[in-house]
Formats: sequence, structure tokens, C-alpha cells
Amino acid sequence: MQITKKQNIIISNPETRDFLADAFFPETEQKLPLVIFVHGYKGYKDWGAWNLMAEKFAEAGFFFVKFNFSHNGTTVENPHEFADLEAFGNNNYSKELSDLGTVIDYFVKNEKVDADKIILIGHSRGGGISIIKSFEDERINGLITLASVDTLDRFPKNDAFEKWKEAGVYYVMNGRTKQEMPHYYQFYEDFENNFHRFDVERATEMAKVHYLIIHGTDDEAVNVKSAEHLHILNPNSELYLIEKANHTFGAKEPWEESKQPKDLNEVTEKCITFIKEKI
Repeated sequence: MQITKKQNIIISNPETRDFLADAFFPETEQKLPLVIFVHGYKGYKDWGAWNLMAEKFAEAGFFFVKFNFSHNGTTVENPHEFADLEAFGNNNYSKELSDLGTVIDYFVKNEKVDADKIILIGHSRGGGISIIKSFEDERINGLITLASVDTLDRFPKNDAFEKWKEAGVYYVMNGRTKQEMPHYYQFYEDFENNFHRFDVERATEMAKVHYLIIHGTDDEAVNVKSAEHLHILNPNSELYLIEKANHTFGAKEPWEESKQPKDLNEVTEKCITFIKEKI
């Protein structure tokens, strides 16, 4: 089967700014389910083994899209590095939801896409964003979260919060790049101003989609209890735990092997099976 890869497509969002997306799909006359991958905090579309995952979805008969959030720190000119830390610091959940909506609007019009089959796959913080979008957008009928958070209230607390409010910025070290990543106080203000909209628990309860929750039992960034909590909130969901898997299911940046790590391959196969059975 011939797989087409259209990479670094420029998507324009007048509410934020231009960003890049990739589409992987098989050459066929049939209309294909649209699967959109939503990256997480300090993530981007080309991180680790995401390209290998995209290829596997395309080979399985899906129109697979992954994209960079407009304010994730990458740029149209430099999609593989955090070249714009000012943009990173000015990111917020409203911008991410706007970008995701723009991606859906852009690709649902593609002649190869079956507009009645739209599935979101969100990793980590991207899981929380995907849950909210699945509740808000009735076009979405499938949701898969990978190592997802169960709340978007992941801000500094107590003294650290007061120092952030006073200074207007706090910094987080990127362990891989050693960059000091800024977070401006507007991030919290956006959350506070949209508190009910960004309620992941409520959105999980209310979302009327086929929902698969995947998590590793040794996740060092988001405890597996978050997955169990999401499953309790939405009892119609399916919970799938991968023993000893970490937050990125064995992948790292850079990923230089020709195959996915074992745990991520299991994730991909489970996702494909779930979508084919349910949607």
C-alpha cells in the first residue's frame, strides 16, 4: 500500500498565528477516518517516534494528522526546536483549543476524509485538551487519551504561586535542551477566566464519544491514578493499562531506530483496533 506523507503544511489561525501540520494517509478511493494527534506540554509533532506512529496509522487505513500548537515554542521556519520561547511563555489553553478547532476545520474538508468519523488522540496535557474539545465539538465521535492529565489546574501552589503572580513569569528547565522555559502569568489568568470551560472532570463526564484511556503503570510524569479517575468519571470508557510503561511509552527524543519502542507499538495497535471496532 502506498502511503502519502504531506509534511509541514502551513495552517493559519487568525486567533493565534500560523503553525505546521502533517498528514499521513494511504492512496485509496475510499474516504478515510480522520485521526488527529494532539501533543502535550513541551511536545511537538516531530518529537520522538511520532512519525513512526503516524505511518502505522496510515498503513491501517486512516488519515492521520499531527500538528504543532501555534505557541508550543516551535516556529514555521524551525519546527524541531524551541526557537521562540516568548511564544511558549504566552501559550494558554484557549489558544490550544482554538488551534485544535482550526486543524479539525482544515482537514475535515479534505476529499479523502470521512467527515462522519473524527477521532482525537491526546498525549499528556494534550489529553486534557482533547477531552474538552470532544465535549465541545459534536463532530468528534472518538477519543483516545495517552498518559493524560485529569485536570488542567497544574500551576504552582502557595508561595511559588504568589512569587509567579508578583514577578509575572516563572521558568521551568527543559531537561533535554537545558533551556529555561518561561510561563507568563497570563497562562493562569486565562485558566481562571475560563474555569468552567477548562473543567476536564466535567467534560469527561459529559463527552458523548467512544473513549479509550491508555496509561503506563510506571508513568513518572502523570500518575496512573489519573487514568483510573478518568475511567470512573466516564464509566462507558475503556481503560487499558500497560505494565511498566513510562510517560512516553518508551520513546525519547531523538528516536533513531526504524521501529517504534515496544510499548508505543502496543499503544498504536490498541488504538487502531479500538477505532476499527467502535467507529
